[in-house]
Amino acid sequence: MPQIIDNLADLTAHMDRDDLESALVQTINDLLSPLSIEICRSVGERDDERWLTCIKQGPHDLVPKTDEGWSDLDDLPKLADFPLRRQAVDCQRVARQAGFPSLTVFPLFRNAASRSVLEITTISPISDASASLLTGVLRLYSNFQHLLDYGERDTLTELLNRKTFDGAFLKATTKQYPDLEEIEGDRRDHPGAGNYWLAMIDIDHFKRVNDTYGHLIGDEVLLLLARLMRSCFRLNDQLYRFGGEEFVVLMHCRSEADALQVLERLRVHTEQYLFPQVGRITISIGLSDVRAGDTPSGAIERADKALYFAKSNGRNQVRSYAALVTVGALEDQAVNVGEVELF
Repeated sequence: MPQIIDNLADLTAHMDRDDLESALVQTINDLLSPLSIEICRSVGERDDERWLTCIKQGPHDLVPKTDEGWSDLDDLPKLADFPLRRQAVDCQRVARQAGFPSLTVFPLFRNAASRSVLEITTISPISDASASLLTGVLRLYSNFQHLLDYGERDTLTELLNRKTFDGAFLKATTKQYPDLEEIEGDRRDHPGAGNYWLAMIDIDHFKRVNDTYGHLIGDEVLLLLARLMRSCFRLNDQLYRFGGEEFVVLMHCRSEADALQVLERLRVHTEQYLFPQVGRITISIGLSDVRAGDTPSGAIERADKALYFAKSNGRNQVRSYAALVTVGALEDQAVNVGEVELF
């Protein structure tokens, strides 16, 4: 009993979702010593849903593994390929497969749209007592997830809110540049040196929407745009509402070309979408790379300059800060690495 109490205390001590999932895996390891543990969620459209592995640990894994955040949907396994997982999420109860090894799948809950499961492989079937105990642990885990959602998400759009951005940005730069000293000087400020990109999105003439149709309709436009964003961006891109009609995306892409392609897809889908009562609206987007030694304010400032250029030159377009600097339309700003600039 003291061990499980320590595990639960550790589980609820984490404010980072990745750390929370890792703590859950460790708790299950301590309770069951399974062959493997896997947390998966469904992604994609309802007629073509796939399983994305959020975290997985097998008998020979020293650390948990995950699917690449930029995985193409076609590369992920289909929901139909895992009938036991489907049974667990459809019936909302534990699904079992006897034999050697034994497979047990628990449904997980995050929000109404989520279809997530915990899959455990063991040498012998999990006992009813252990399954009951684990179900209680998962309820606690789910409740804590809901608390994180409440504190981290915008109440209207359910996108991440502004106060969560700085921590996520710094975590991304740490992953992208784990050891700044090992980066050669001529690569530090190279726009394509890494895989993280920051985009700022602004609805064109949104004040006119509020003035003409009222704030309730304006809120509906924001909500529908948030849904379009979810459908256009890749699996682990982080979507934020910064306030009003302004949105930010922290993207994980192989190249700037990939990032621009995704942003252009969102721009086109938004332009073609018929918003109730309002009709068609457009958006303007500014994109910047995330650089070594970057700060959240520095990356936002570069993306905002590209966004301002887009707004000032016709709107309804995607502009890259790096491309604008290359053609002389903008002057590049220096990144101070390891220094604090006071004046």
